[in-house]
Amino acid sequence: MTAAALHLSVQYATTSEVPARAQVRRWVAGALAMLPDVRAATLAVRFVDAEEGRSLNRTFRRRDYATNVLTFPYDQAASSSGPVGADIVICMPVLETEALAQHKPLSAHVAHLVVHGVLHAAGHDHEVPQDAEAMERLERDVLARFRIADPYRDDVRV
Repeated sequence: MTAAALHLSVQYATTSEVPARAQVRRWVAGALAMLPDVRAATLAVRFVDAEEGRSLNRTFRRRDYATNVLTFPYDQAASSSGPVGADIVICMPVLETEALAQHKPLSAHVAHLVVHGVLHAAGHDHEVPQDAEAMERLERDVLARFRIADPYRDDVRV
């Protein structure tokens, strides 16, 4: 299996602690490796503050609050076969709050949401239970490669 050709931009628009570009690239590549039909990906991962996260969520989803991750596929008919392209927006203050409340290391939570965003970019979704199970299974498999605990287990505590 050949690794997908990856064109990745990592952008920082927050004062929060953020992962290094090289680490983000490893997480993205790990997610793409689980999608054998994806041969190329053009992605931008942008780490933002709560103000930008709220503005984007309000503008594009009509929800007036900052959310943890937003994925904006370049092709609305994205699928896990063919090229993948998207902007993935990670709202660090939301992730910080969630990681604390869920007793998870922030780095593990960031990794999870980066992987989650990449899978959305490739056309995966979690709107129906069967699709959610498949997507969560992929997330677990990718994260396990990085020795990150299952993010969906309630009994995992740091």
